[in-house]
Amino acid sequence: MAFKIYTKTGDKGQTSLIGGTRVPKHHIRIETYGTVDELNSHIGLIRDQHIDEHHKQILIEIQDRLFTIGSSLASDPEKSKMKIPDLKEEDIALLEKEIDKMNESLPEMRSFVLPGGHTTVSFCHIARCVCRRAERLTIHLSEHSFVSDLVVKYLNRLSDYLFMLSRQLTQDLQALEIPWKPRM
Repeated sequence: MAFKIYTKTGDKGQTSLIGGTRVPKHHIRIETYGTVDELNSHIGLIRDQHIDEHHKQILIEIQDRLFTIGSSLASDPEKSKMKIPDLKEEDIALLEKEIDKMNESLPEMRSFVLPGGHTTVSFCHIARCVCRRAERLTIHLSEHSFVSDLVVKYLNRLSDYLFMLSRQLTQDLQALEIPWKPRM
């Protein structure tokens, strides 16, 4: 039997969490994992660009971790008995290692930079902004319901990684990095 993509169970504005709890589609938990899903799609867009194979492999790893985070956020922490994958400290350590490696080869930053310079770089900045939104929503959710500290920590580090990736790709693609010069 083929898997049907539509179930018709959400036609009245409700959806189910892992564990069976029905919630409105505007629930903070749905907003949060929906934003993580949006972030994952933006990262796929970066991965589809002409970038170094190493960066592509790291982005695939990140996308996998974002599915892990989405599973965690889609579960009802009080009712779900289903085993779901979880994040590990090593996932955060990988991001930190990649950030440090890129930081070693880039010129020192002396100011904020204007997003842009190349389409691929702009995709990184958009993903970084969506990641920050996902982080804010996750923190908001954690004020009402259990969220693993590693999820917040991972999203925080991921936004730093995406910023560093934007700078690295600016260099790799020989794009112009424009510093922000505030008018005074």
